[in-house]
Amino acid sequence: MVSIPCCIDHLKTQPAWIIFLSSLAFFSIFMKCMLILQWVSRTFIRPAKDLKTYGSWALVTGSTDGTGVAFVFKLAEEGLNLVLVSRNPSRLKQISGQIEVKYPEIAVKILELEFSSDLAVSRVDGALKEMIQGLDIGVLLISNEGITYPGAMYFHEVGDNVWMNLVKVNVLSTTYVTKAVIRGMTSRRRGAIVNIGSGAAIVVPSHPLYAIYAASKALYTGTYLPAVKPW
Repeated sequence: MVSIPCCIDHLKTQPAWIIFLSSLAFFSIFMKCMLILQWVSRTFIRPAKDLKTYGSWALVTGSTDGTGVAFVFKLAEEGLNLVLVSRNPSRLKQISGQIEVKYPEIAVKILELEFSSDLAVSRVDGALKEMIQGLDIGVLLISNEGITYPGAMYFHEVGDNVWMNLVKVNVLSTTYVTKAVIRGMTSRRRGAIVNIGSGAAIVVPSHPLYAIYAASKALYTGTYLPAVKPW
């Protein structure tokens, strides 16, 4: 068995550049191992957060399709009352009805809101703020309503109406909805804001042929999995 003093004596005989590069390699391996251990801890060992400690209500945009629907039912399962925001009124009624049947103790409010519309900002400042006034909104889950191009395009091929609608939905809506909710969170000194990003902005940096979409989702660096920001 090789003793530690022998290893140290051996290192003393090596050139400085070998020791330097070896140290960098060991440090890199150590950091990778720590990341893996953190993932294992967060995924399998650490108990889940009790979201009701943030507040009794959750507001979800893009709540009628895809990941938005999945999050809605999970939040209801966790015991949170829901404010559902979407552009599709029939789906809003359908999803809220399913929640009321499956989780009768959960209160549900719905708001039809088309974020690509020129009236979206006024609707957020008016109807949305009025709906959530007095509610203990503890979880804000946004950007499920994101849109992208109708097909792969070079940057110069994207029509003005396409990228302007994309920015309205993916960036402006997120900003205004957050602004509408965050004042109550800061006054209560608790809350969680979850922004849904995209692998298009992380796995494939700049995502060729979808550059504007990738940029709009890169605002939430590291949020391909939801990130919670507690106060």
